[in-house]
Amino acid sequence: MNYKIDKTEQYALISLDETTFGAEITPAFEKLVVQLYREGYTNMIADFAKVTEVDNDGLTLIRKATRVCRNEQGLFIIATKDDDLIDEIDSAKVPELVILPTTEEAIDAVFMNDLENDFREESDDEFDLGEENGFQEEKY
Repeated sequence: MNYKIDKTEQYALISLDETTFGAEITPAFEKLVVQLYREGYTNMIADFAKVTEVDNDGLTLIRKATRVCRNEQGLFIIATKDDDLIDEIDSAKVPELVILPTTEEAIDAVFMNDLENDFREESDDEFDLGEENGFQEEKY
């Protein structure tokens, strides 16, 4: 498998230099995903700019990688502008898979997801009416 990887604190960007994402490269790609996950990366961007075809093995791996990232509140994102490839991947109905046209948009999505996760984790009592004060939330 020919690829280049860029790692930052928030994500790992895997730029594939392959035209087919299939049985020949999925074992190596799966090993890379596992390695990145063990290093603490839960946001992974796969740059499919050169990819024109995905087979069943590739779709299965996309499903696995998406599930691994989502289980840790991260994202697995595919970056491609190829409409035929997008249709092919979409037809697999991979839950919570994100497909965006550029790596720049994918990076923005990672940062937005991290912000949303941070907001969810904060316990914000600022708007709590205080049931102990006689207020009932469902009335308002």
